[in-house]
Amino acid sequence: MSLETSSLTLGYGESIIIEDLDIQIPNGKITVFIGGNGCGKSTLLRSLARLLKPQTGSIILDGSSIDKMQTKEIAKQLAILPQGPKAPEGLTVLQLVKQGRYPYQSWLKQWSEEDEQKVNEALEATQMSELAERQVDSLSGGQRQRAWIAMTLAQDTDTILLDEPTTYLDMTHQIEILDLLFELNEKEKRTIVMVLHDLNLACRYAHHIVAVQNKTIFAQGRPEDVITCNLVKEVFRMECQVMSDPIFGTPLCIPFGKGRCLVNKVGNEHVQLSV
Repeated sequence: MSLETSSLTLGYGESIIIEDLDIQIPNGKITVFIGGNGCGKSTLLRSLARLLKPQTGSIILDGSSIDKMQTKEIAKQLAILPQGPKAPEGLTVLQLVKQGRYPYQSWLKQWSEEDEQKVNEALEATQMSELAERQVDSLSGGQRQRAWIAMTLAQDTDTILLDEPTTYLDMTHQIEILDLLFELNEKEKRTIVMVLHDLNLACRYAHHIVAVQNKTIFAQGRPEDVITCNLVKEVFRMECQVMSDPIFGTPLCIPFGKGRCLVNKVGNEHVQLSV
């Protein structure tokens, strides 16, 4: 399934956030949007799911403009998990995950064996089967996020969009969620598009990185081709050193911080790195 934009301009009122943007999301890969706060990466993600109407231009899903498609037809092809979703009080995990089958329901087609199977598969894939009867608001942050991801999996789409899925999670739960998404991509070849703030996690899990700045794309490509000291300086206004992650071999960004200097010991000499 292909997902792309053509001359896309997004904004709120007279404030333009994204301008005249052409981008194609790699099929069957993990794409991560990065950029400074307020740069438009979440706005771009929301527009891809038709949650924000373009001011000009279009979003093309499998050759068709999504503004001409029925909402349920779009929901059968792509799912979105917004940042910080809220479940109604008292809703169980099972009830939440069943909501993912809404696009397939109609007055002619009620709940089916296929619906039941997709829900059970989603619960199993996210390791939430044993917690199916628990109320969502009683879960830990990581469990709650897995429950929401299970709902998007039950929707059974080729593409999943996630806006900052690791926000408010501790390090352990961040890795847990990203490992889950990585496995879904590896095993089922689902296209996954995420907004992430952590550059090092973005480099570790993404096949394709898109850096957003000044209402457009500053750079895009493989993490090792995109993440450089110059990009971090231009996009995030931060001096840093980029080296190879000793475990994964992906780019590892080490920020210097403002008003401080780094002293790096090289042999018997100390080299001061100016900031």
